[in-house]
Amino acid sequence: MTVCVYTLGCRLNQCESEAIADSFVQEGFSVVGEREASDLYIVNTCTVTSKAEQKARRMIRKFATQGVTLITGCYAQVNADELIGLGDNLTVVPLSKKAQLLKLASHIKASLVAGFTLLEAVRSFNDVEASPFDYAAASFSYHSRAYLKIQDGCDNSCAYCRVHIARGKAISLDEATVVERALALEAAGFQEIMLTGVNLTMYDHRGMGLGGLLEALLAQLSSATRLRLSSMESDHIDERLLAVIGDPRIQPHFHIPIQSGSDRILARVDRHYTIDELRRILERLRSAKDDPFIAADFITGLPGEEEEDFLATRTLIAEEEFSSLHIFPFSPRPDTPLFTASDRVAESVRDERAKELREMGRVLFNRYRSRQVGKRGEVILQNRSGGAWYGVSGNYLDVKIDNPPAFGREGMLVSGHFGPVVARENRIGFVVDRPVS
Repeated sequence: MTVCVYTLGCRLNQCESEAIADSFVQEGFSVVGEREASDLYIVNTCTVTSKAEQKARRMIRKFATQGVTLITGCYAQVNADELIGLGDNLTVVPLSKKAQLLKLASHIKASLVAGFTLLEAVRSFNDVEASPFDYAAASFSYHSRAYLKIQDGCDNSCAYCRVHIARGKAISLDEATVVERALALEAAGFQEIMLTGVNLTMYDHRGMGLGGLLEALLAQLSSATRLRLSSMESDHIDERLLAVIGDPRIQPHFHIPIQSGSDRILARVDRHYTIDELRRILERLRSAKDDPFIAADFITGLPGEEEEDFLATRTLIAEEEFSSLHIFPFSPRPDTPLFTASDRVAESVRDERAKELREMGRVLFNRYRSRQVGKRGEVILQNRSGGAWYGVSGNYLDVKIDNPPAFGREGMLVSGHFGPVVARENRIGFVVDRPVS
């Protein structure tokens, strides 16, 4: 029997989806991609933007015509009634019960033996006790590197966001368990581990913090294992964290949600930092690594955004020369303070600003990638196609290996230097010197 786990949204969703997929692999199911026919589809949804929800509905309708479809995730948590009406053979498991899906595969096997249909088996799935930190995959069906969930929830209440409504208060996995799971992933052969959470820098923010956890991990992991950090909110990037990220085993790739370059707009939407504070953090990140890849999120058309506020955003982007931009036109979300804001920016203005920032992002990315040519780096091998290996570098560039290693395997960490940009494939070349061991 086949299962497809389709994921929208953040890296935490990807981490949780991988654990769900792994639970099916352990029970003998075949895990397939979205383009392959499947008996069961599990859709892990996102509610960050209306576009994410629109895409979820489109894929749910498509999957529901092909097989039994189960919907979970943040969108399912806040709008279950809306989703259940999209097809006949659907069922919804809210985010608050998503961890229980780790037991679904064994339940389906037993139910089918008892004569249930697949739809009956899925709908009869009984609640079992589960924790948000039960996601601990031993294998990864959709990624070549390991994902390790260490945090969930968020104590911030940004005025445009309802993820904290769906996910709840910030919680952290205890240090000993994080280290134990990381060592298990290392023993399984993974040479890069992505640490994920809803608000990663809120990890144990009243205790040791993310910096302290990284110290504990680096003390236990081997010199050949790399750690990558998912999105980090700047208001909890502290001195301890800034000090430890200089370790060469932490990948030179950082993703910072900023949202606006205007202090006035940041205060309007209840973001807990100023642009001056942000600039100091960016300076420290760059001093810790040699030209790290720094990506940033921005929202155009936030309520109250005047032309001078947008100019401040453009100025910040140009002066800081981010490596990549993720641009989101403001999407009013139900149950958030800005949903009924009276000072919304006209959609045409919002979209034009988004277009302008995306073009800035394209130029900045090409500039960053071009200046890597000739520099040394490391790459995780991801897949082989047509005799060539492809992968992702430590500084998060898509790479084509110029001299495919005979010893290569998926997930292997190799060292070398960057070659010319392969324009037709939108990648940068890479020449391997040796594996990292």
